[in-house]
Amino acid sequence: MPMLIKAPKDFWSGMIFVAFGVGFVAVAREYPMGSALEMGAAYFPTLVGGLLAIMGVVLVGSSTVKAGEAIGHIGIRIPFLVVGALVLFGYLLDWLGLIPAIIALIFVGSAGGHEFRFWEVLIFALVVAAMAVGIFSFVLGVPLKLGPQL
Repeated sequence: MPMLIKAPKDFWSGMIFVAFGVGFVAVAREYPMGSALEMGAAYFPTLVGGLLAIMGVVLVGSSTVKAGEAIGHIGIRIPFLVVGALVLFGYLLDWLGLIPAIIALIFVGSAGGHEFRFWEVLIFALVVAAMAVGIFSFVLGVPLKLGPQL
């Protein structure tokens, strides 16, 4: 008997969760697991991957029971901008420092949204950059380059 999918959005979301969860668990198998008291490198990715996979199975199962939305238009602009913002952050962090990298990350990532208000994004970027400097430099003492000359 074929499985009838009543909620395609939930079905494919669940399949993506299962794929990422299984992927995390598969990659984590290369590292030592440890125990709950002495966690190894594989402990957290295995736990998160397992939870993602379980959540995905629940979504896939529920997509056959309850009706839901069909999948609409899938645009490439938003994922491209979000992934591009992360890649840009990684590149700028080493080249220009933490503050410009965070500001660029937030501006490029915000451009992927439906509404872009320059002043709101600028204030948010400056607040996040200040918080990151405070946390990483002052609280944690991580030796990060803050800007081009800092």
